Amino acid sequence: MSVTVLKPGLLSSLQDGGRPGHAALGVGRAGAMDNPAWQLANALVGNHQGEAAIECTLLGPSLRFEHAAVIALTGAPITAHVGNVPIPMWTSCHVPRGSVLQLGGMAHGCRTYLAVRGGLDVTPVLGSRSSDLHARIGHEQGRALRAGDILPVGIATPWPALQNGDVVRPLHWSLDPQPWFHVETRPLALVRGSHWSHLDETSRQYINGGTFVLSKDSNRTAGRLDGHALRLQVPLELISEAALPGTLQLPPSGQPIVLLAEAPVTGGYPRIGQVAAVDLTRLAQLRPGDTVCFQENTLDEALARLRARQQRLTQLLETIAQRLGHD
Repeated sequence: MSVTVLKPGLLSSLQDGGRPGHAALGVGRAGAMDNPAWQLANALVGNHQGEAAIECTLLGPSLRFEHAAVIALTGAPITAHVGNVPIPMWTSCHVPRGSVLQLGGMAHGCRTYLAVRGGLDVTPVLGSRSSDLHARIGHEQGRALRAGDILPVGIATPWPALQNGDVVRPLHWSLDPQPWFHVETRPLALVRGSHWSHLDETSRQYINGGTFVLSKDSNRTAGRLDGHALRLQVPLELISEAALPGTLQLPPSGQPIVLLAEAPVTGGYPRIGQVAAVDLTRLAQLRPGDTVCFQENTLDEALARLRARQQRLTQLLETIAQRLGHD
């Protein structure tokens, strides 16, 4: 079984949960920018082993399914059709052999996830099938998808509920996307970084009350924030230290950057804050030109919100598995 890429879209790549645990080797995590959306897409097609899916950015690809498949779309709303038949999001859908899935633009948000039952079974690198576009690690040296790519699909048990010959057939129920897709302008929780106290007073006040704009130069490595230039009280001379997704750094330009999924494992810029992990999914769905603002949180508050979301997600994943077992 395989999927052929006819058009690659703007920036489409294979992503799973990433490759944690290799920072000592200088290898970052990568993986899906919106992890809950990736998990839910896999759950909707009955995948349970962290299978790779396609992460689409702003404009999706066109794909031909060389065999019948069960697919699911989650994340940012995207136009999706097989022929003249619209494909709904946040549910499972059977597509017949030879189907061409055309994914268009996103009405709002930035990233959509396409999961296929059985997963996209490319060769893993360091235990992950994620493409690290910055470090060039993963399938085809970690590059984005191109026209002509053939992606193998893993073997999965048949799903009688969605086997329907040559007819496109969605499941009879779907998820409510509202708890899992947010693009409204709400402050991102920010925990003070080790160099917070080195900011001047005006900059500290601006971070907690001002607004930035996500730059067009942002990517999976970092989100660049345009706006009021932040300043240190005095210049700092630093050595590179550990960095991770969510680290808010201040380069000499005064325009802060937030490290994202393909963050390097070290960095030498002042670390003025850390975006709470629970809010990185919302940041991942912002488009260039969208507003970004922060609200200071304590570490305990950020961890409590992350635990609460993980509990809700775990419960939903269990509910999906149970419902699919009855269909």
